[in-house]
Amino acid sequence: MTTIAIALTVLFVAGLIWAERTASPALRPLKMLASTGFLFVAISSGALSNPYGRIVLVALALSWAGDLLLTYESRQAFLAGLVVFLLGHVAYSVAFGYRGVALVAAGIALIAVGIIAVLVWRWLAPYVGDMAVPVLAYIAIISVMVVLAFGTSGTDPNWMITTGAVLFFASDILVARNRFVAPGVVNRVWGLPLYYLAQVLLALTAGA
Repeated sequence: MTTIAIALTVLFVAGLIWAERTASPALRPLKMLASTGFLFVAISSGALSNPYGRIVLVALALSWAGDLLLTYESRQAFLAGLVVFLLGHVAYSVAFGYRGVALVAAGIALIAVGIIAVLVWRWLAPYVGDMAVPVLAYIAIISVMVVLAFGTSGTDPNWMITTGAVLFFASDILVARNRFVAPGVVNRVWGLPLYYLAQVLLALTAGA
C-alpha cells in the first residue's frame, strides 16, 4: 500500500506541475490530491501505530490544510496558510523531540541553520512590508524544525528525517521568492517537487 500511495503522489505531483505550467483549472484539485497522497503514505507506513507517527500525521494534516489555503490568492488566505504551516513545523519539532535529540548534533546544526536563516531574512526583509513579523516567526520556527531534525541524527539516525527537513526549508524559500521577490511559475515548478519529496520522506518515517 505504501508503494501505491507513493506512486499516486508522484503521479499527482507530475500533473500538478503540468497544471502550473499551463495555468490549468485542474490546479487546485491536483494539488489537494497530491497532498492527500502524503497523508496516505504516512498511514500506510504505520503512523497510527506509534506516538511519533501520530504526531507526524498531525504535521502532515496541518500541511494539507495549509496547501488548501494557499490555493487561494488572497492575502488573508496566505496569512492563514502561513500560520497553519507554522503549526505544522511545530508539530514536526515535537515529533523530532519525542524521537530524541542529541545536543551536540543539534548545536552544530543550530550554527549552520542559524547563519542560513539570517541570510534568508536579510534577503527577504526589503520585500515583505507589513508581513515582517509573521515571516520572521515562520523562518524561526522552520529553522528550529531543521535543527531538531539534525539533532535526531545523534540519537536515532534516519536520513529521511534530515533530508526531508532540508528539502522543506528549500521549498519554502521558493514559496517566499514567489510571493515576495520574483513571482513566476519557475518557483513552483522547482518548489513543488522539493516540497512533496520532503513530505513523502517525512511520512515514510512515521512507522518508525
